[in-house]
Amino acid sequence: MKKTILSLLFLFPCLCIQAKDDFTLQELCAGTYYGQGVSGVNPLQDNVSYSQLSPDHKQILVYSFKTGEQTGVLFDVNAIRNRISIPHIDSYIMSPDEKNILVATDTKGIYRHSRTANYYIYNVANKTLVPLSEGGPQECPIWSNDGYQVAFVREGNIFLVKLLFNNSESQVTKDGEFNKIINGKPDWVNEEEFVTDRSLTFNADGTMLCWIRYDESQVPTYSFPWYKGMYPEKTDYATYPGSFEYKYPMAGEQNSIVTVHSYDIKSHKAREMQLPIDKDGYIPRIFQTSDPTKLAIVTLNRHQDKMDIYMANPRSTECRLVVRDQIDCYIGENAYNLMSFHTGGFIMCSERSGYNHAYLYDLNGNLRRQITKGDFPVTDIYGYDEKTGTLYYASAQESPLCTAVYKTDAKGRTTKLSQQRGTNRATFSKDFSYFINVYSSLNQPPVTGLCDAKGKTIKTLIDNKEITDKLAQKNIGTKEFFSFTTGNGTELNGIIVKPWNFDSSKRYPVILFQYSGPGSQQVLDSWHTGNMGGCAYEQYLGQQGFISVIVDGRGTGGRGAAFEKQTYLKLGQMESEDQVETALWLSKQSYVDKNRIGIWGWSFGGFCTLMSMSEGRPVFAAGVAVAPPTCWKFYDTVYTERFMRTPKENAEGYGVSALSRAPQLSGNLLICQGLADDNVHFRNTAEYTEALVQADKDFRMITYTNRNHSIYGGNTRNHLFRQITTWFKTQM
Repeated sequence: MKKTILSLLFLFPCLCIQAKDDFTLQELCAGTYYGQGVSGVNPLQDNVSYSQLSPDHKQILVYSFKTGEQTGVLFDVNAIRNRISIPHIDSYIMSPDEKNILVATDTKGIYRHSRTANYYIYNVANKTLVPLSEGGPQECPIWSNDGYQVAFVREGNIFLVKLLFNNSESQVTKDGEFNKIINGKPDWVNEEEFVTDRSLTFNADGTMLCWIRYDESQVPTYSFPWYKGMYPEKTDYATYPGSFEYKYPMAGEQNSIVTVHSYDIKSHKAREMQLPIDKDGYIPRIFQTSDPTKLAIVTLNRHQDKMDIYMANPRSTECRLVVRDQIDCYIGENAYNLMSFHTGGFIMCSERSGYNHAYLYDLNGNLRRQITKGDFPVTDIYGYDEKTGTLYYASAQESPLCTAVYKTDAKGRTTKLSQQRGTNRATFSKDFSYFINVYSSLNQPPVTGLCDAKGKTIKTLIDNKEITDKLAQKNIGTKEFFSFTTGNGTELNGIIVKPWNFDSSKRYPVILFQYSGPGSQQVLDSWHTGNMGGCAYEQYLGQQGFISVIVDGRGTGGRGAAFEKQTYLKLGQMESEDQVETALWLSKQSYVDKNRIGIWGWSFGGFCTLMSMSEGRPVFAAGVAVAPPTCWKFYDTVYTERFMRTPKENAEGYGVSALSRAPQLSGNLLICQGLADDNVHFRNTAEYTEALVQADKDFRMITYTNRNHSIYGGNTRNHLFRQITTWFKTQM
């Protein structure tokens, strides 16, 4: 009997190998392989604890930084002592003294970053809950430093709630009106391109409220259609379609006029700051400083190559220029996104050395020191320890493909804190004695660990082992980094994903995925490289017999300002050339079928797809462009002019676009677009496909009703990715 079994195993070895499963689009689109993490993490003032939302969003829990163990409950929907009942909360904002919590319910998105919600004030000691306001949903609430006041925005106006006066509510501004005046929160283009949903702050002692006012009355209006639809469903339009109209300034057009104002809470007097800003200038940020008499106002000229920081007195309205940073081409977003203030000073980032680095200033604008140095960019700022003069941050010091957590002390000594090579992201305790680190790599799902001040892992909080276990049951291909040199001598980095049953003696069709936008990076040693976590969609394409390749061309990030800004004034030209060069390099590999190379991308990646397919060298058999800009004249002022200036100033650069290249299109093209895309309007696709019709070029177009730039809701993502997959299977 034993001899018979051994003979069978020898003849049929596959009998002892467990059959593995294929990926399905349904599970991929459900986010199965993204990985779990902790949400709503907030370091607490005791330096040894942090709060976070429970997975069911019914509690705010307290955990120890020392052990990672739960030590308490700050909030519980089932333990509210008064009669108000809420099923769960969406998010929360602790008061600075941690005696009260703003909890958000019924949150509804407006644009990418903005949202309305019904906020409640929760008293931690009494366990009571009261509405922040009875007048309707609120936006972007903010606490005063003493924890006794909350300011928020509703329908373009600012309101103030005082907790010491029985939560009395007063209206600070009264001129707010949709599509005309907005107080305390940005208009569409400032929100989208300066990545913020609030333009409102108290001064340090809470006696003054300060905000940016946006006058968008002269900004041209854009509209898109609403239908009844499903996911989202608009029942108001069940009989007749409707539309949504909002202010959207296209390249070269009128922007909102921005001014900064203050409100004396005691005297109720409002003032306008005497800010010497260009009429068409920007104010991407205002900041509270440690000095009640100083409000920091950050301005940009319209070309965005000059950033000024003013210290404004909210009572006298006097504004004094303290720092000016003027950079070739344009100021990177990190200059204001990573700016932070501490007692007596602030940290700002600049690319003045050719790489993004951190600089320490006092409130009078005196440069104390350059904190970080080297041929690598700082990618995030986590905090500044005022006692020791130590900065905690992330940078790509090891490689453009990696980020690690570091600290640099007052003497310039730098210490790497994260232990694993890949992508790291930290949240520190208030005194920097501990931090939560989220680490991942190309082949490692995110691992959330609790670390001490030296970076040693105290406890693994989330290891996402369930993802690893699921993947062990799947047919997994290899993921590898590679680099090559283009015909023009540029070395580019890439990732290649081969099918699980790859045979080097065969020739495979290849699909390129890219984004290619200025400063972006797709080629990273991160679990979130590619699509759907762990290159899961690329693995799915491998099941269909495809090799997937991702390459970051010229203009992308991680390699310094010179590499990134060489595409200035000519977006799409170098980027598309590099994708064509990638295809040409691949066509020389023995395992690639050079006649079956495709390309796809979303947003800027869709634009680069179209530009690459019409670059002049017909290397792509098929392509898919999702929500693509097709002519930069159709896109917004802030983003487009940052890289292209205005159409009047740069007619030649604007003249080279996917729209102008339409007659040169080569390969089978699918375009997918949401009809309610507030970012890249359907107009881009409409004008481009008309140009294709007149050039007698075949294509296929799929539109998605009521969908915005992200194209999701219900079964939408599953449908979209099935169309993409089917297109490549049938057209190349």
